[in-house]
Amino acid sequence: MKTQTISQATYNTFINEIRANKIQQVTIKSRWIEYQLKAEFGGQRYRTQKHDSDENLISVLSRQNIEFSLVNDNSESTNSLVAMLLSSGLLIGAFAWLAKLSTENGGIGVGMRMGKSNARVYKKSKTGISFADVAGVDEAKQELQEVVDFLQNGAKYRQIGAKIPKGVLLVGSPGTGKTLLAKAVAGEAGVPFLSMSGSEFVELYVGVGASRVRDLFSQAKRQAPCIIFIDELDAIGKSRGNNPNGGNDEREQTLNQLLTEMDGFDGNEGVILIAATNRPEILDPALRRPGRFDRQVLVDRPDKSGRIEILKVHSRKVVLGENVDLTEIASQTGGFAGADLANLVNEAALLAARNNGQTVLMTDFNEAFERVVAGLEKRSRVLTPIERQTVAYHEVGHAFVGALMPGGNKVAKISIVPRGLGALGYTLQTPESDRFLMLEDELRGKIATLLGGRAAEKAVFNKVSTGASDDIQKATELAEKAVTEYGMSKDLGPVAFAKNEGQFLEGFTSRRTVGVEVAGEIDRLVKQNIEQGYEIALKIIEFNRDLLDSTTQTLLKNEVLEGEQLQTILSLVKAPEELKTFLQG
Repeated sequence: MKTQTISQATYNTFINEIRANKIQQVTIKSRWIEYQLKAEFGGQRYRTQKHDSDENLISVLSRQNIEFSLVNDNSESTNSLVAMLLSSGLLIGAFAWLAKLSTENGGIGVGMRMGKSNARVYKKSKTGISFADVAGVDEAKQELQEVVDFLQNGAKYRQIGAKIPKGVLLVGSPGTGKTLLAKAVAGEAGVPFLSMSGSEFVELYVGVGASRVRDLFSQAKRQAPCIIFIDELDAIGKSRGNNPNGGNDEREQTLNQLLTEMDGFDGNEGVILIAATNRPEILDPALRRPGRFDRQVLVDRPDKSGRIEILKVHSRKVVLGENVDLTEIASQTGGFAGADLANLVNEAALLAARNNGQTVLMTDFNEAFERVVAGLEKRSRVLTPIERQTVAYHEVGHAFVGALMPGGNKVAKISIVPRGLGALGYTLQTPESDRFLMLEDELRGKIATLLGGRAAEKAVFNKVSTGASDDIQKATELAEKAVTEYGMSKDLGPVAFAKNEGQFLEGFTSRRTVGVEVAGEIDRLVKQNIEQGYEIALKIIEFNRDLLDSTTQTLLKNEVLEGEQLQTILSLVKAPEELKTFLQG
């Protein structure tokens, strides 16, 4: 049976249809009036809202002989109320279920896992790293070996009354292997390893970071003995009191909770915290004190012997050719960190595979080295004849001046093949041995070498190009450091006018506030050092002008000069009499 629909009508329409005797039947409810028209008027059903002021409705319907009925629909209201309560209950239940689900599976939201740590847990030597996979940092490995021994044989230390450091802070330049060392400690010790980054504690809402710290240490205590590793500790460990707003921000509360967990009333027996940073100078003093980070381990750039060992580790799975000499590669890569050497080995392997080689040869390593240092070779970049000639004279100028300067940096290669973003050519100098200090005459020689390219352009063309912009920038920075940081000025003496704010990161030098007269004197001395370096470079170029021209023509023909051919040419470069006076200052 088809259900007839009920249409909406106004109350005035309802009254008018009563007067017109069109209505067949009326049903009066508590809030609504439903009626049906007679068959001759269509028989449709309508509904209109009841007016409480109409008390004569029943008498009117009786006079018109209209059938009507009264219906008590309070049960309908009760049913609606029950339905509303049920729907609300279902909604609350759904929220409760979502909260439980998010807590179990890492959802988001306040109270939904936001205060839980997201530490990655590695069980029982599952890091896959051991001390055999770490090379070039023997002193750091020795320091951390004690941590491993304590975790394996803790009774030996407790019996004699010794306490293992609660925290070990690994500091060093980026890429030196701090994270790798932490994984090796966990792999050697065979205990659970909980790893987090400092940035994972930081949140918009105040108190969330502190809650994550509590949860992290709570997890660690349940799994003790274990290791907690926090990478990039400076994200939450910066010195307090630097907040310009004057209030307690999220980072400070996180740091306060970390301080409490490391050395508060509750002990952390069997929990060792290892953290890594390359900015130890900005860490809060309370964090670095004994009782929290008792031991600071320097993970420095490797020396030559360390680089050899690192190259051996990263070339284990690489098929090396018979002519590959890792000692020679280590000699060329002075200043490279472990990550740089790993990248070098991988680049060489990629080059060999690209050339369909069966083994990685020494030529692949040489090309990979230049690619890492100078950038990708771009033979598609076409220079005009005058540009190509200018670049050739420029690079030969660098080589001639560098060949006469002290410091043990050997000019190994000259190239006019464009590389990288802006290098139209380059002169490659490699150190003959590891150096940790730069003497005053070596610094002057380095400034002169940087300006040798510009001097060659001036001597040959009597005008200069924009190609020396990077050289001038580096020479100016070096000359300014000589005056403001190294105290190499006779006029200003051994006074530091600048502070190196980044111990392991470059680009954080700031000049101290000085008076106008001192600032002017610093600028004058910097300009003087630059001019003296440029003048001696110009004299060297003019003194060897014939050799400069012939070498440049050879370079234009071959595009690259290296090996015995280059060394034979450089051995013919003569030093002017003024060079000795320049180096002595």
